[in-house]
Amino acid sequence: MLISKNKIWAFIPARSGSKSIKDKNIKKINSIPLLIFSIKTALNFKKKKIIDEVIFSSDSLRYINLVKKFNKSVIIDHRMKKYATDSSTDLDVFKSFLKKNKNKIRHFPEFFLHLRPTTPIRKNETIIKAIKYFKKNKEKISALRSISYMENSSFKTMRIVKNKLCNISKLDFDMDKLNQPRQSYEKTYIANGYVDLIKTKNILKDKIHGSAVHPFIINEFNSDIDNNKDLERVRKYLDNNN
Repeated sequence: MLISKNKIWAFIPARSGSKSIKDKNIKKINSIPLLIFSIKTALNFKKKKIIDEVIFSSDSLRYINLVKKFNKSVIIDHRMKKYATDSSTDLDVFKSFLKKNKNKIRHFPEFFLHLRPTTPIRKNETIIKAIKYFKKNKEKISALRSISYMENSSFKTMRIVKNKLCNISKLDFDMDKLNQPRQSYEKTYIANGYVDLIKTKNILKDKIHGSAVHPFIINEFNSDIDNNKDLERVRKYLDNNN
């Protein structure tokens, strides 16, 4: 498999079997299907020659036909159903694409810009900044992931072990230790799907991110949509900011 140095392809995966919201990836926001937001972002970067190709991967013919109708230049990956289940991983999706196309595509990119369709609101300048940082530091880092600050630290959360409350980070049942002000806990972050950058060579080694992943902190509105509450939150945000 040949890899073209410094080439970047946008990769947008959208499976059809969401449990939290049926057909979540095509729910409309301002009359636009959710996945089209990411397609438009990627095509804009291709037009500006920031990336080289746009890949859309889905198990759904309905989703695929929607994208084809929107823009015929997008490369379609009709994903096998076994790679579009609740237990399918990002690595499964990327590996299946590379394997299926290894005899069709002569050169694969050095990097993939992973744009999840469930995060529709992105600023172009923020993604460009992430790409520049990633390229500049590519020898030192295995991947880049965008994250958002969590107001309530994960270290203040609990789990249930043998019907008793237990510390989240270790087997400790002393709940008095969790009664400190939230500001006293170590900061924690959550992945937000805004922009991830990964290396093709790592995918071929059965890794999606690796062990030297650099954080890219997003201090903008987090539009990651997981449930109906998130969907309405994003709709309201756009209504108030357009």
